[in-house]
Amino acid sequence: MKCTHPLIRSLTALLLAAGTATAVAASFELPALVTPASTEHHPGKMIWADLVTPDVGAAEKFYAGMFGWTFQDMHGAKHEYAIAYLDSRPIAGLIQRETVSGEEHHSGWLSFLAVSDVAAAEQTALAHGAKLLREPRTYPHRGTQAVLADPDGAVFALLASESGDPPDVLAEPGQWIWSSIHVQNAGTEAAFYQTVFGYEVYDLASDDGSEHAILSSDGYARASLNGFPKDAQQHHPHWLNFIRVADADSMAAKAVTLGGKVLVEPRVDRHGDKIAVVADPTGAAIGLMEWSDAKTQQVQP
Repeated sequence: MKCTHPLIRSLTALLLAAGTATAVAASFELPALVTPASTEHHPGKMIWADLVTPDVGAAEKFYAGMFGWTFQDMHGAKHEYAIAYLDSRPIAGLIQRETVSGEEHHSGWLSFLAVSDVAAAEQTALAHGAKLLREPRTYPHRGTQAVLADPDGAVFALLASESGDPPDVLAEPGQWIWSSIHVQNAGTEAAFYQTVFGYEVYDLASDDGSEHAILSSDGYARASLNGFPKDAQQHHPHWLNFIRVADADSMAAKAVTLGGKVLVEPRVDRHGDKIAVVADPTGAAIGLMEWSDAKTQQVQP
């Protein structure tokens, strides 16, 4: 399997050269995901994300303006790194990757999925067509993590959190609320993720000729898996994460005023939620999703 898309090459090169986005300096102490620690574990849940970007400062300005995130900057020997917080809760990490002369500027988000045993999940993934991009490493307070590419080439990370996984409660505005995977071979990819994370897979009706499914665990929907339309001109497999917002229209407009751009105009999706996709000033895509407090993410069989 070859990772040929520039963003995938960028993420892969960084992860191989510098560890993971969190392996910036041995002296850094990453915050625990859950304080106080819990015994909750939700395999397959997206519990963390790292942004690989050529400009951490610009990213901080954008995400602070969009979601009210605050940042704790860390300065390493090779990379700048920052932890994003919302109301004192750690939300994400940002790492600076300098671009090489002649290389296009590409940035993107790396999704971390919960597992109870990284080594076991890695072994299962490799046996079913994944590629290991970064060996498992353990970080105090955070836990053990590894980075892989799925059989289609979409990059993701495994994380066994030392402090337990965040609870299954409705996300507040500014927090992660949903994830989607966009792939070439939907049937193969659904089987892969089901095998690695134990997901239940619910097929969805299609109105565009492509395959769609919901991946769930513990009775909660975790992500949607979406095959590319057959007439798609350009596509690269990837994960896309969504932040809960109160108003997708106004937030999409705000992204533009903050130097980003709208990739997918606000629209109502198949579940009745209004969503949009925007890019930050360096091109990293992030989803926006309205969600009514009256609704839940629980899957109804």
